[in-house]
Amino acid sequence: MSETSILSLRGLTGGYRGEAVVKDLTLELPRGEITAILGPNGCGKSTLLRLCARLLEPMSGEILLEGRPIRTIPRRELARMVSVLPQGRPVSAIPVESLVAHGRFPYLGYPRRMTGRDREKVEEALTLAGVAEYRRRSVAELSGGQRQKVWFAMALAQDTPLVLLDEPATYLDLNHQLELMELISLLRSRGKTVAAVLHDLPQALEWAGHILVMEEGRLAGEGTPEEIFRRGILDRVFGLTCRRLTVDGQERYFFTKEKRDRA
Repeated sequence: MSETSILSLRGLTGGYRGEAVVKDLTLELPRGEITAILGPNGCGKSTLLRLCARLLEPMSGEILLEGRPIRTIPRRELARMVSVLPQGRPVSAIPVESLVAHGRFPYLGYPRRMTGRDREKVEEALTLAGVAEYRRRSVAELSGGQRQKVWFAMALAQDTPLVLLDEPATYLDLNHQLELMELISLLRSRGKTVAAVLHDLPQALEWAGHILVMEEGRLAGEGTPEEIFRRGILDRVFGLTCRRLTVDGQERYFFTKEKRDRA
């Protein structure tokens, strides 16, 4: 495992009820980078995250976290190393501050009382995620975009070196999507490694530094956005044409689908 990587997969295969969804994956996540996981629906993206978070046991292969087999790391220690925001999170009718404080649970000793440092981490997370003003409101009262920022604050409070996000922008309007990408960038600026399943291909290419493209459970390609663009990997996997232009000095990507002649 390279020192520049935080997580390494070696021939990883996993799935459900004996059927492989992720098949023989070998790859590494670069440390301190945003990795976007892309691919068509049903290609194994979410399953891959569940395997990396040890929410699902692999059928074969190995996952190394900081050079250690992840299966050997005690659960509480693992929760101080990896935080995960899965799909379909429940809408909790508890105060925002209480939910964010859940991120500190892996650090609490008996009798589960927060220290001054824990409270500082919670306050910092509320502020950075922009949800401090909601601290006493019920999570159930918030909009979808506001709730997503609260869950993000919980991940910030958990303060793990690796953060796994499964479709964090689903159901968010464009404004909240951009706010979310800024929060993901904030995590990176604070030295975190982020792996996120994303559906917005232009956003992924513009915000991530490392791209994984999956197809039918296998790795179709990986590299920087520039490498992925030049090799036409997304074009082939999605059946689209990726184009790029420069706007105000920044590279912007967009996708088109060739029109078919109508009979």
